Amino acid sequence: MSQVIVVSTPYLPGHRIEKVLGMVWGTVVRSRGIGYQVVAGLRSLAGGEIHEFTEMLNNARQHAVERMIAQAVELGANAVVGAAFDSSELGQSLSEVLAYGTAVVVVPEEATPSSVRLS
Repeated sequence: MSQVIVVSTPYLPGHRIEKVLGMVWGTVVRSRGIGYQVVAGLRSLAGGEIHEFTEMLNNARQHAVERMIAQAVELGANAVVGAAFDSSELGQSLSEVLAYGTAVVVVPEEATPSSVRLS
């Protein structure tokens, strides 16, 4: 996959947005299998983080970002600005993770030369 810069800011420091290509996203829906639910049920009795769910959601986020980047590459982008996540529960055992942002073409800003004045 091409090198695509992804940032949550609406701009990329040191770069100028040359072209806005449009919104891009990547969606992943994961099922929490019976094994996850049993482990979560047992862990919830003691309280604290349920590491299996944390890992599952982190993997889903990464997969969603990869899909978003792939869509940006298809449009000809070399960056995604304003990137963010959204997630929701679908039913009792499905989790949806959405990564979205704006695909853009950026170019490095060139420093404007200025003369030095001695006073």
